[in-house]
Amino acid sequence: MALTVLLLQARNEDDPVRDEERRSFAEKSGLPVEQFVPHDLLSGPPSLNRLRQHDAVMIGGSGDYYVSKRSLPHFQDQLGFLAEVVDRGHPMFASCFGFQILVEALGGRIVHDPENVEVGTYELTLTEMGRLDPLLGNMPPVFAAQLGRKDRAQRLPAGVDHLASSKRSPYQSFRIPDKPIWATQFHPELDLESNRQRFERYLKGYAEHMSEAERDEARRRFRESPHTKEILRSFLKLVFG
Repeated sequence: MALTVLLLQARNEDDPVRDEERRSFAEKSGLPVEQFVPHDLLSGPPSLNRLRQHDAVMIGGSGDYYVSKRSLPHFQDQLGFLAEVVDRGHPMFASCFGFQILVEALGGRIVHDPENVEVGTYELTLTEMGRLDPLLGNMPPVFAAQLGRKDRAQRLPAGVDHLASSKRSPYQSFRIPDKPIWATQFHPELDLESNRQRFERYLKGYAEHMSEAERDEARRRFRESPHTKEILRSFLKLVFG
């Protein structure tokens, strides 16, 4: 039986990134797109029965919703669902918005910080735990990653393994110890072109906090991130063999 992934999405119905995101996750995971089953978080979290029907859960970014502002509908129910996923140890990988909402679900803190926005490609540094991590530890100690965020983690949940940082955001990745659950503030499902396209799609939202010169600088900041492109494929191989 083919492995299936439940993809949790916080995107409006008319957002073209919904389909693009599903394709990006599937491509970087090495699976046919049909094996990624989308769930619209705007209608609330999935049921635990639906969770059990899929081998893993992945969560991506969001278009118009911020964890810091608790603007996603059914926000408390979403937190409760994710806490239950962690408690059950169900395999999960969360990026960007997924990273942020998982931080909140487990007792950490997310803040809105547009002054330190990260849009484009940035250098990240593995922590000591990161260098020993079975997933991220295969990468160089300093590596390029795709980002697109205005929220950031001010405090990670207690008891997690802190895996990576950047100059603008000290918390870029964590793992739940002894469980097949990882989260990254950066986007391993994106590459240079897909992240640049997403930046242009969401330019209005970013432009609120960026001058024209800053937008041009952001465009120039996009570059290749070769070491992150295998993370999702490696996650599935590590968890499922």
